[in-house]
Amino acid sequence: MFSTRKTLFFTAALTALALTPVAASAETIQGALAKAYKNNPDLNVARAGLRATDEGVAIAKSGYRPTVSATSSVSRTQTQVGGTSLTTNSTASSVGMSFTQSLFDGFQTRNNVRAAEASVYGGRQDLINTEMSILLSAAQIYANVIRDAQIVRVRQQNLEFLREQRNAAQARFDVGEGTRTDIALAQAQLESARASLLAAQAQYKSSVAVYVQIVGVAPKNLKKPRPLSRVLPSSTQSAVQIGLREHPTVRSAQFAVDAAAFSVKANEGTLLPSVALSGSVSHADGGTNTSSVTATLSVPIYQGGAASARVRQSKESLGQARIQVDSVRRTVEQNIVTFWAQLEASKASIAANRAQVEAAKLALQGVVEERKVGQSTTLDVLETQTTVLNAQESLAQSERDAVVNSYSLMNWIGRLTVERLKLKVARYRAADHYKAVKDKWFGLRTVDGR
Repeated sequence: MFSTRKTLFFTAALTALALTPVAASAETIQGALAKAYKNNPDLNVARAGLRATDEGVAIAKSGYRPTVSATSSVSRTQTQVGGTSLTTNSTASSVGMSFTQSLFDGFQTRNNVRAAEASVYGGRQDLINTEMSILLSAAQIYANVIRDAQIVRVRQQNLEFLREQRNAAQARFDVGEGTRTDIALAQAQLESARASLLAAQAQYKSSVAVYVQIVGVAPKNLKKPRPLSRVLPSSTQSAVQIGLREHPTVRSAQFAVDAAAFSVKANEGTLLPSVALSGSVSHADGGTNTSSVTATLSVPIYQGGAASARVRQSKESLGQARIQVDSVRRTVEQNIVTFWAQLEASKASIAANRAQVEAAKLALQGVVEERKVGQSTTLDVLETQTTVLNAQESLAQSERDAVVNSYSLMNWIGRLTVERLKLKVARYRAADHYKAVKDKWFGLRTVDGR
């Protein structure tokens, strides 16, 4: 019993700390989102992936550039004359250098570069989508922690109220005004409330753990958030139009179409003639110097069907990418309409639940007074208290839902970004790395020196 009371006291204190407004150090949802943007490792994973995609442009551009190699050879020759034991040994060595430069490759390099650039631009949109997903997850867990802390608090209050009712039932029984049934009812409700409180504590601790995972720090002095309103569109229709135009998944799908189209052209280029220039220079023993320059024209006639199959394959991939754009647009539209409706419903639910809480509290006060004069029973009091508890928990849930639905709607219209939310955190600039590597001719170290 002592251990249980100690746990209840600790959790109540922790909950009060989380909900107490402290002007100087209170954590707002904006601050939590900024920390998630700065600390979340999943964002660093996505950024690293985009940096790897950036190198695809430099790889594609290598088709414009020459390849140069150096050669060196040493040979030893042993010659035996007839069947005699006369043997002649000779050693020869040479050094040289050769190069190859493509002059025309059926526009393969040009289209490969454009496909790689489209992949980079699509990757940036994927990164933006990942950033928005992380910010949405941070907003959700922030609201969850607030909700769970409120539920712990109201269940703690419920436990204290039921403890008083059990003691009052015992006192009335001791003076002959009550029955053992009243005591048993109150005790049963008390034990049920204790179990519900322990469950709420467990849920609160779980939400705190997820908060640390996403945001990077433990929640402290959280300030109750409000749903987004000023930054949201004025109607469902305008929200859908913005989402179809601005959501990063739509833009990424469109860039995927561009990349697939350039890949088709690059594969078609393998069926065209190509021209290459090659040259070499060498120096051998005895002062022999040799140099040559060769221009080669290659005209493909039949390649075993592989080139044609790759063209057909890339065309099917292009068709798939175009269909994917339509699929993504429908998903965006469906989610915008859904979360718009849910946001409106949760706002209406808040007003209804607040009214229910006030009415239930008034009813409880009346039932308690009526019991004193014998017009109501202990069971009536316990049932009314349950109504109060349920109304308070429903209010906490609807307030959480309103916040989460507003951020979800902001996410699906494509504007849950650092700039739109005005978060106080430095924005990751993906273009900086791209500019640093897209025209690099050589170098093994990454931009950050690894």
